[in-house]
Order: sequence, then structure tokens, then C-alpha cells
Amino acid sequence: MKIIFMGTPDFSVPVLEALNQAHEIVSVYCQPARPAGRGKVDRPSPVQARAEALGLQVRHPVSLRSEDAAKDFAALGADVAVVVAYGLILPQAVLDAPRLGCLNIHASLLPRWRGAAPIHRAIMAGDTETGVCIMQMDAGLDTGPVLLRESLIIGAEETTADLHDRLSALGARLILQVLDRLPLSAVPQPAEGVTYATKIDKAEARVDFTKPAVEIDRLIRGLSPFPGAWTMVNGERVKLLRSRLASGQGAPGQVLGGFTIACGTDAVEITEAQREGKRPMPAAEVLKGLVLPDRL
Repeated sequence: MKIIFMGTPDFSVPVLEALNQAHEIVSVYCQPARPAGRGKVDRPSPVQARAEALGLQVRHPVSLRSEDAAKDFAALGADVAVVVAYGLILPQAVLDAPRLGCLNIHASLLPRWRGAAPIHRAIMAGDTETGVCIMQMDAGLDTGPVLLRESLIIGAEETTADLHDRLSALGARLILQVLDRLPLSAVPQPAEGVTYATKIDKAEARVDFTKPAVEIDRLIRGLSPFPGAWTMVNGERVKLLRSRLASGQGAPGQVLGGFTIACGTDAVEITEAQREGKRPMPAAEVLKGLVLPDRL
């Protein structure tokens, strides 16, 4: 098939690679390069970097709403567009342009967790399973009918980074199955069970140890690696990147030994953390150079 691929972050790259091996990618659409790093130098997205390495044509319009953008898109003559974490709204003229429409790879079991941050929100909410849906796109926010879905279990200590990689690989496998079987009948999403995965706000990331340990554990794992849940230790902001529930009781924030912290109810053990200006490290290594106070 002749495919237009539309994606931007790391999550999209395995899908791009799988499609490039099995089909003809006539163009890759991604977000424009953004300033990054200490020097704030424009840095291409992971998809742009990989597409250029593969010798693929890359386009990065700031919008698709203009008549010229829609004409350029249609002129590619694609059979289908595959969209995964692209980051721009697709107007109706773009949705209608490919012969078989536009297919979206969404990292949740729709209609649960429509929107921007489905992986983070699933972990933060304590979901025990998630998955991938291949959806026929319409004008709504992740409202289109589903062509194929597959679920997987969320591990008790799994972080967003862990789940991200598993779901990306699953999406790459499922989209190849769908493309091999098109045209497929799509199943409308049920009206019940709709939730929205709103974009992560950095204001959510500070840990409040007065909350139950189960909520804090989910927050730490759900925000790892970015933006990273954090707490202040001796005036230094320390990111908490991995955790698990632990036994123990004490005043909220009390250090119970090692990197185990009492919470509003029960306790949480930090198993990986990151000090300012340093790499992520197992908690035991962090504690070699960081003396925790009696209470955080």
C-alpha cells in the first residue's frame, strides 16, 4: 500500500519502521523541530530523525487547516494514512483524502482514556489493563469506530516508560494486521465508559505524602520518566522514578529506613530516583551521596 505516516515522538518510531519494511511510505508528516537542550537549539523530532535516516520524504507543516495543505496531502495519492501521536488536528478534507481514510493507533482501550496522555493516566488511575486500538478516524477526539484492539496487563511496578515501549510494539504489530485485511468493518465505540486522558500538568508532579501510599505509588510510576514526580530533600529537588508499596506506618513524609517513606496510609518504597544534574540511579546508589532527613 501507499501510506502517509503521521507521527512525532519516540512512541511512533517503531510503527514507522514496521510500515517502512512492509509498505511504501510516500511521505512522513511530523511536528516541526523544537528548541531543546541548554542551548535551545532546534532539534528534530524522533520521527523526523528516523525518517530522514531511512531516506523518506518528511513534511512538518505547522497546520493542516489551509486549502493548500489539504491539496498537498491529497496530491500524494495515498491509499491510507496511519496516524500515531502526531500532535495536530486533521481537518475533514485531510481525513477524506486517502482512498481508505486515516487510521489512528491509540494507546488505550477506547472509549477509556481518549486524549493526550492515555498511558500516564491509566497507571495513575490504577488500571490493571490497557491496550491498543486501531481506529478509523473521524472529526471527533478519538471517537472513531475501532477496527482492531488488543489488551495487555499493567504490571504492579510498571512505569509509563515501561508501558510505553510495550504499547508501541503492540501498535506496530496490530497496524500491519489491519492493513493486510483492509477493508475491515469497524465497531462503533460504546457510549458508556468514556474517560479523557488530559495532558499532564507539571503542577501534578510534586508528591504529597499525606495521600495514601497507593495513590503516591501510582503517581510516581505514572509520571516516570517525564515530567517525573518529585519531592524536596535538603533543599534539592529529587525526582522519584520507580516505587512500590511497602509495609510501615508513621507520620506522612517520615523516613522509615532506606528510601521508604510513610504516607497518609501505609508507606511507599522508592526504588529509583534522580538528583538534580545527575542520571537516574537505583535508590541504594542515590542514598550513598544523599542523606535523607527524618521527614520529607
